[in-house]
Amino acid sequence: MPRTRTVPDDKVFAAIQRLLDQGGDKAVSFGSIAAATGLAPPTLVQRYKSRDGMVRAARLAFWDALDHRTAEAIAGTADKGPQGLLKAIGPVPAGAIAVDLRDPDLAARAAGWRAAVEAALALRLGNSLKARESAALLFAAWQGQSLWAAAGEPAFRLKDAVKRLT
Repeated sequence: MPRTRTVPDDKVFAAIQRLLDQGGDKAVSFGSIAAATGLAPPTLVQRYKSRDGMVRAARLAFWDALDHRTAEAIAGTADKGPQGLLKAIGPVPAGAIAVDLRDPDLAARAAGWRAAVEAALALRLGNSLKARESAALLFAAWQGQSLWAAAGEPAFRLKDAVKRLT
C-alpha cells in the first residue's frame, strides 16, 4: 500500500522556485529540495523520477498557475485599461520565463501566455493594428521592467508607457 504524501507537490514546487530564484538551476538537487521540504531524497526520486523531471514538473505547475491568474485578471479587469490588467496579473519572474524558453513545451506555454496577454491589452487599446503593435510593445516594456526590477533598477511607470504608445 503506498504511503500518503505528507508534503504536497505545490510545497515542493514552491521550494524549487525559491531555490531557482536564489541560486539558479545549479541550486536545485534532490538533496537541496529534501532539506527545504523535509522529504527524503528517495521519496523525491520516486515521485519525480529525475532531477530534471522534478524541475520540469515545477515549471509546468508555474505555467498552470500563471495561466489561471492571467485568465482571472483578464475577466476581472474587462472594464479597466492596460495598466489595470497588468497590475491584476501581478509580478511575473521574467528570469524564470527566460530559462523556460530552452524547453520547447515550456516555450510554447510562454508564447501562448504572451499571446493571451497581448490580445487582452490590444482590446483595451482599441483592437486595431496600431493597438496590437502597441500591446506588443507594452508587453515587452512590462516584462523588461520585471527583469530590471529584480536587479534593483528603478522602474518607470506603466502609465507613462501607455500614454506614449497610444
